[in-house]
Amino acid sequence: QVQLVESGGGSVQAGGSLRLSCAASRYSNSMAWFRQSPGKSREGVASIDHIGLTNYADSVKGRFDISRDHAKNTLYLQMNSLKPDDTGMYYCAASIDLITRSLLPERWGCWGQGTQVTVSS
Repeated sequence: QVQLVESGGGSVQAGGSLRLSCAASRYSNSMAWFRQSPGKSREGVASIDHIGLTNYADSVKGRFDISRDHAKNTLYLQMNSLKPDDTGMYYCAASIDLITRSLLPERWGCWGQGTQVTVSS
């Protein structure tokens, strides 16, 4: 197992930016960001594998950037041009052994507690 702690959430106006961080207790081959809004299912936002290949949801392409620092076991999500639809709880996910860039929640076994992002119009 790996412990994941997210940070960096907050409230911003539309068009603003936020940078989320996820500190992991150990190395994981693959990591990802998901989000969930009240009444909606959890959706994949972006993922990154062990060699830095990435995958993004269509709704965030060109606005969000996922990256990781292997030395610090930390995952990042730079979010620009934020929209009210980006509001939600953002979760970090990790897979220690599996190499994947899937945006399906069921493919991921380890989850953080989440950090809230609120974008106002």
